Order: sequence, then C-alpha cells, then structure tokens
Amino acid sequence: MVFPRRASWRSLFPLVLLTVGAAYALGSWNWCGTWAERAPVLLSQVKGEGPLRAGAAKVALAPPFPVVVAGYSPPRPDATQSDPPLHARAVVLEAGGSRVGLVSLELLLVTDVVTARVREHAKTLGLQDVLVLATHTHSSLGGYDSRLVSQLVGTGRYREDSEATVVAAASAALGQAASSLTDVMLELGEAKESSYVYTRSGGTAPDGTLTRAVLRGEAAPVAELLFFAAHPAMVPRQRAYVDPDYPGRLSTLRESEGSGVTLLLQGAVGNASVAYSEGQGLERVSGFARALSELAGKAPLASAGPSVRLSLARAEAVMPRPDASRLVPAFTRAAGDNLLCSSAERVAEVSALVLGPLELVTVPGEPTVDAGAELVRRTGASGVLGLAGGYVGYVETPDLVNAKGGESRRQYFGPALLERLGVAAELAASTAGFTR
Repeated sequence: MVFPRRASWRSLFPLVLLTVGAAYALGSWNWCGTWAERAPVLLSQVKGEGPLRAGAAKVALAPPFPVVVAGYSPPRPDATQSDPPLHARAVVLEAGGSRVGLVSLELLLVTDVVTARVREHAKTLGLQDVLVLATHTHSSLGGYDSRLVSQLVGTGRYREDSEATVVAAASAALGQAASSLTDVMLELGEAKESSYVYTRSGGTAPDGTLTRAVLRGEAAPVAELLFFAAHPAMVPRQRAYVDPDYPGRLSTLRESEGSGVTLLLQGAVGNASVAYSEGQGLERVSGFARALSELAGKAPLASAGPSVRLSLARAEAVMPRPDASRLVPAFTRAAGDNLLCSSAERVAEVSALVLGPLELVTVPGEPTVDAGAELVRRTGASGVLGLAGGYVGYVETPDLVNAKGGESRRQYFGPALLERLGVAAELAASTAGFTR
C-alpha cells in the first residue's frame, strides 16, 4: 500500500514544479511598466503679509474599536481602548487676507487620500490651503491606508470607518480653530540637547535641536508649534492599547502648563532615534516627554514683529520607479518591484511654508538628516518637516542608496527619489518666497 502512494506523490512532483515555476515567472514579469518623467508642477500658492491672527483646537481622535495597533509588521495587537487618548490638533493662521491651516494627527503616517478629504472640508471654512502632518507615532490606530504595502508592513487591514474617523477628527479640529481666530504675536526660540537622540543607521547624527514657535494672544498663548526629530517608537510593541507615544504626552503636558494647543511636528526623522534612557517602558516615555518640555522651556523667545509673512506653496513631484533591490533577495527583485508598484504613488506633494522668519520645506515621508540637509541646501529653508501630505517612505541620499547604506534598506524607491523631491522643493520654495 505504501509504494503506490509514493508513486502518486512522485507523479505529482512535475506538476508542483511547473506550478511553482509558473508562479515565479508570473511574479517576475515586469508589471510596473515605464514610469514617465516630467518637471514638477505647481499645485497651489497662498501669500499674505500683515498682523497675524491665529486659532487653535484639540479634538479627540476616537478609534472605532476594536482596531489594529499600527506601527510594525505582523503580528500586531488589537486594541479596545486608548491610553492615553489620541488627538487631532489644528492651528489656523491668517495674515494679509490669506488663511491656511496646519493639522497634526497622532498617527504613524497620513495618506494623500486623507489629506485631500481634509482639504475639501477646509474649503467650506474659508481656508485657502492646509498642511496635514503625522506625529509618526508607532502605537496609534491603523486601518486607514488602503495601499497593500502599507497594510502589510505598518497600518494593518484597511477599514473605511478608520479612515472616516481620522478625516472627521482633523476636520473638526480645523473647524474649531477657524472659529476662534484672534490677534497674536509670533515668538520664536531654539534649544538643543544632542544626548536625547542618536542615528540608528549611520549617516550624520541628529543634533537634538528643538525649535519653538509660540502664537501668543493678548492674555495667553493660543498655540505652540514644536519642531523636533526622533522616532516615536518608545511604547512596547505588543501593548494592546493605542497610544500617542511621547508626542501626545509632550503636547498634553505643555497644554496643561499653559502653552496653548501644542503641535509636535517631526523634522528629518528618518535616522533619528530616541536616546533617552531614564526609566523603563511607559515611565521612560513619560520621562522623555517631560525632558522635551523642559528643553522647550529653555528656548529663549524673540518676537517676529507686528507684521508677519505667511505663505504656503505646494508642488507635485513625479516619482521614480519603485526599486526593491535593497529590500528583498536578488532572485525575488522583480516580484518585489511589482509589489511596490501596486501600492506606490506616481506623484507626491512637496510644500514650502513661510511663517515670519521660519521657512520650512515639507516632504511626504521620512527624510534622514543628510537628506534634510540636502533639501535645505537646495532651497535655503530654515528646516525640513517630514510625514506631511502623504507617505512615500524613507528618503535617503543617493550616495547611501547606491552603497546600500543608511536608511536605504527601507527606501521604496531608487537613488533618484531625493532629486525628484528636491526639484519640486525648489519650485515650491521660490514660489513661497524663501529669502535665503
């Protein structure tokens, strides 16, 4: 009885081999095709100058529980509650008849779909344009990104109700901020603590600079913008709660101390990790938030004067073809390219924001310190913000991509990515009126 069974399995072997070979050939076929190249296109521009007005709001981001905890590859825990709560925060700025909004969401990333839907709502509020950014929290809710690769490696299975929740919270925060405009003075300061951060993958190390922009009303601050770069990946991975990590704790702490609605906006975060080591687990997360709050308090503030420039320009960059050569074994390179192509956007948005002396470039991904420095060199920006208006992944310098170093092993595109974003950034910066 045994011998016929062995013979049966042997007879099936050619069929199994043929099936595997066919699947490999199919997966290796060039489904990506050719990706067109063209110059960047200007999408929008808003300019104004004069006395500054601002409004701000903080709205609960209440997930449709149970939800997957986003941030890492599987297995991912499901959460039935938030601890601490998640929030959407917004600031609306007005000068010289121009009105723009900034929205910060305590999420891993924002998508271009979410951004577009928030902007549609913003039009009904009289806003001319909006920037939507993520704090890059690796322990927040998932399910709001429909792209296959994002679902596989970070945000979990797509759910329409998760996406709708994010859009609703961002829109509500913008609405409340727009309805509370008041006269403010812009004050700026900077402090640095290099021991708080380190580079996790080589390249130039982050320097721990924290930039503080205060929008001070007649009686008290209306809002505070904190610019800093460090991965919010401090919360233990398998904790079955959604959690805003250090950005949410920092914002809440600053707000409780009278700083107004506080937005933490990530800079060149690609290779920047938290080096703070006091305490364990959640105690360490809270300790780092307190340390950053104290650092912000040390930043000496200077007024930007009674008249402020406010400008926002957005440009569309054409993406290079996805490149999985650093992400998968060589024999699966073509299949890896095809998988990336199925999820990759063919265009991406780069913005330039002017707020008084601040001249900031924003990119839809995670630029490393060196990539951020290159964008600053090309545009004269005073800084670079990541995780804005979409997500194209990591952004590393061409030299490190070609050498398969730095964060290039996580980058979805080839070495041309930074160049494409840089050309669009130059267009946006010149349109916005960068002065450097």
